[in-house]
Parts: sequence; structure tokens; C-alpha cells
Amino acid sequence: MKTVWKVSMATALLAGSVWAGSLLNSTADGASVGSQPGTADDPVVTKSYVDQQIQKALQGGVAATQAPSATATPAPTKAPAATAAPEQASDAVAIVDVKPGQTLIAGAGAEFIVRAGKAIVYSQDANGVADLTAGVDLLNGQAAASNHLLSFPREGRGIQVQDGQTLGLVVMVRGTYTLK
Repeated sequence: MKTVWKVSMATALLAGSVWAGSLLNSTADGASVGSQPGTADDPVVTKSYVDQQIQKALQGGVAATQAPSATATPAPTKAPAATAAPEQASDAVAIVDVKPGQTLIAGAGAEFIVRAGKAIVYSQDANGVADLTAGVDLLNGQAAASNHLLSFPREGRGIQVQDGQTLGLVVMVRGTYTLK
């Protein structure tokens, strides 16, 4: 008798579990929420939409950065010296070779990255150049590390080849510059 009672209780417990599970399953599937994909409750974003929004943002960003540079380009018309090369201006990155004895002078807001060679900072005053990678200011005569982003807040500052070096520098430049 005990065996029959155990089997019937197990069957009743199993049937009750299946019944309770079927009631809970309808809410787990989201049937009670009633939201459809693509509505405000459940938005669907496609890759093409994301790409389109990125392109709009990039075009807006390019237009915003080109407008200030167009107004900043006419300012460097003053030639620093009669022997200096004409200034180059661009928002694009230029690769500049600096030979020993030459000085690469930055325009206001220019950015340099020394890619090859050993460079030192050149400054006409006591202020220096911001090494944005290391988070330090480099003063006149201090070494500029390779592959560090250097920011030049004012004209008249730059870099030159370190004394004793026979090879020149290869520098990535963004902004205006003069090669003396």
C-alpha cells in the first residue's frame, strides 16, 4: 500500500509542476507585454542605420574642424626670416624630414610626433612644449621622446636634431610649420 501511495503522490506532484510551469511560461515568452520588435517599446537598429548616423556625425565633425583652420591659415603670412622656407598649412598629417642643423618651427596649435631620430625642444622663451603622451612640459634643450604627441600652443617653438646626431628626424606634423 505504501508503494501505491508514493507513486500516486509522485504523479500528482509531477502533474502539478507541469501545470504551474505552463502558466509561468506564457509570461516568460513576453506574451503578456505585447511589444512588437521595431516599436518604441522594443527598438530595432540595423547596421545600415548605425553606419548612416556615423557618416552624418563624421561629416558634421569635418565641417566643424575645417572652418577654424580656414580662418587660421591666413595668419602665418609673416615670414620669420629671409632664409626660412615658406610655411606649410594643412589639417592633414604631413611627413617632414629635418636634417641636422635645421629647426622645425611649429605654428600656433600645431602637433608633432617624432617618428625617427633624436630630437630636442627649441624655444625662444622660457616656456616649452607640452608632451601630451607623458603629460609633462618640455623646456628648451630637453629631449623629445619618439612617438609622443607634442603640442605647440604658440608660434616660435619647435624641435631640432640633437647635437652629435648625423641622421635627421622624421616627424609627423599636423598644422602650420616652418623649416629653417
